[in-house]
Amino acid sequence: MSKADFQVGIIGGGPAGSSMAAYLAKKGVSCVVFEGQIFPRPHVGESLVPSSTRVFKELDFLPKMEEAKFPYKYGAVWTAASNSKAYEHDWEGLAADCKVDIRFAEREQPGVEQTYTYHVDRGKFDNLLLHHAHEFGAKVYEGVNVSGVDFCGNGAAVNYSIGRKEFSTTVDLVVDASGRKTLIGNQMKWRIKDPVFDQYAIHTWFEGYDRRTLAYKHNLDNYIYVHFLPITNSWIWQIPITESITSIGVVTQKKHFAARRDSREQFFWNCISSRPELYAALKAAQQLRPLKEEGDYSYAMKQLADARVVLVGDAGRFVDPIFSTGVSIALNSSRFASDDILRALETGNFTRAAFANFENTIRRGTKNWYNFISVYYRLNVLFTAFIQDPRYRLDVLKLLQGDVYEEQEPPVLARMRAIVTEVEQNPNHVWHKLLGDLTANAFAMAAA
Repeated sequence: MSKADFQVGIIGGGPAGSSMAAYLAKKGVSCVVFEGQIFPRPHVGESLVPSSTRVFKELDFLPKMEEAKFPYKYGAVWTAASNSKAYEHDWEGLAADCKVDIRFAEREQPGVEQTYTYHVDRGKFDNLLLHHAHEFGAKVYEGVNVSGVDFCGNGAAVNYSIGRKEFSTTVDLVVDASGRKTLIGNQMKWRIKDPVFDQYAIHTWFEGYDRRTLAYKHNLDNYIYVHFLPITNSWIWQIPITESITSIGVVTQKKHFAARRDSREQFFWNCISSRPELYAALKAAQQLRPLKEEGDYSYAMKQLADARVVLVGDAGRFVDPIFSTGVSIALNSSRFASDDILRALETGNFTRAAFANFENTIRRGTKNWYNFISVYYRLNVLFTAFIQDPRYRLDVLKLLQGDVYEEQEPPVLARMRAIVTEVEQNPNHVWHKLLGDLTANAFAMAAA
């Protein structure tokens, strides 16, 4: 193949693709982004975690985040119905509560000076980040449909269409940032459906919802809220979008969701009604968008790289969204992968081994997220107890801040897993009847 049209072709212009383009273009790499939609467009995943700030800082993007006036996110709150029997127990110094909160400022985070992150309108945020990459010099094609990639010994050709016309662009290396479409993952048959999580989400925006409705302290109304539901492994998110607009979503297992396929709206409101105060407040607000659903979204990949190809963000792995990890994983996967890509371009080594640092780091981080989420769903009363306990609070906060990539298994996760296993094995344990449907085997099933 003759000299390629671009050094790097990036499939997808969401947070993973646009941050990758920004990292590379900032270093003088010729790169092109192939995006199927015309930005801005609505998207789920509207609350960030603080580890995202490192990426924004490295890409000189923080001033634009501030100029956009996205709501600040200072922490998180978890609530359950106050009459829930699940929160009347304590054991070995671990006492649970039906309402807990945590503030990011409680722990200093290396490389992150801000004590807050952001809630974002993803249409606006994604558009800003994609334009930021373009300003660094990345070429951006929007409204193109990538059909596949042809690999040869010394490069690759990205095949796509614009309307009825077919095109092909040659590159030295391909980055798949196609999100849950996982274009390369599906083409290579690398995708593995998650054997444990089969969650569904149904969500919309409301204007005029009073975010103080379930706030039990002052100054908590603009935190992200997770409201537990009495349905097993089910919860509601509450995310500020603007001063007056709030995103509300119900997440539950497929077995609860699929049975109500003919009445999504009724299912949504039935779930909301299990928290009566929330139901009344939302009914008094104005629904701005039709309900939208997301389903069967947890999966992994057999591999995240190969000769001349790297998978970043949701194209490589998607884990249940309960801790708002999606955008953070996308941004950080580009952060780690860009180092390996720059080295590969410099040395001419495009083998899979050239991307081993990225692949190992992201697998370690996503596995820690997965295990954290698994123990959370298995026994969420344990999570609230750990949040309250000064022995564990900052270690849990470290995970919630997104610092999951350095350790093979953080000690606090090992401790949580040990307690869950003990509860599982003892039918007389005070928390045994509170166990969710997942089992400790979920840890073993996390992709290596």
